[in-house]
Amino acid sequence: MIVAQLLGAFLALASAAVFGGGDFSGGVATRRHHQFQVLALSAIASIALLAAFALLWRETLPSPRSVLWAAAAGVAGSLGLAALYRGLSLGNAASVSPTAGVIGAAVPVVFAALTEGLPPPVRMMGFAIAIAGIWLVTRVPAADGLGSRHNLLLAVFAGIAFGAFFIFIAQVEADAVFLPLMFAKIVAFGLALALLRLKRLPLPGPRSNPIALLAGLLDASANALYLVASQLTRLDVAVVLTSLYPAGTVLLARGLQKEPTSRPQWVGVLLCLVAIALIVV
Repeated sequence: MIVAQLLGAFLALASAAVFGGGDFSGGVATRRHHQFQVLALSAIASIALLAAFALLWRETLPSPRSVLWAAAAGVAGSLGLAALYRGLSLGNAASVSPTAGVIGAAVPVVFAALTEGLPPPVRMMGFAIAIAGIWLVTRVPAADGLGSRHNLLLAVFAGIAFGAFFIFIAQVEADAVFLPLMFAKIVAFGLALALLRLKRLPLPGPRSNPIALLAGLLDASANALYLVASQLTRLDVAVVLTSLYPAGTVLLARGLQKEPTSRPQWVGVLLCLVAIALIVV
């Protein structure tokens, strides 16, 4: 039991690292195409990778219940991204992103407390420190608040949607991984096409933006790691450790693109490391 929980925690941390790389790649890809175009292209890559792994593992079709949970997760994740992208497009990244990130981590923690009971006090302290670290890591200089009630609603909605994704996808049966995630990505791709239609934007060819495809491959891999982690350990542990991914994104941006990193962001990275120790130990 303890070994399984430690393995789940390790996989959640691995998921955070891969998610960080995926977000970094997605950010680079959006410099070439609209964010919804990147969302569609990344979904195509995710579907292809998950289908290949499902064939290699000879994974059987999940139950209708798991398919429904996966579809719900796909809807929640896509709506969360749409709301987040809208908030970011309004020029409020400094507040919208951390608000969505914190709520996205907190919602599953509350859900787990209601369904699985409260975790030990040390782990609860780790959760609190992790949420503070996520907030600091995702903030950028010159943040003067969310700016308007509309921006606040977008951030809260995105966070709730991300939290719902973590909860929904964790409900699939224990022996199913790749196919449920593939169904979720198919739903996400459909919503991305709908958003492109609303924006009257074309679906670019896969070769037009290889970085977007890389983002999709990393996102699919991170989702698979998270799903297995959630099956081995408590939901709140898997979610909070996975939600530390912004630290990886910040470090990649600093190392590869020499982007400036503020002192609060470095404090956030250190808090994330402290939180990992408290949650895992």
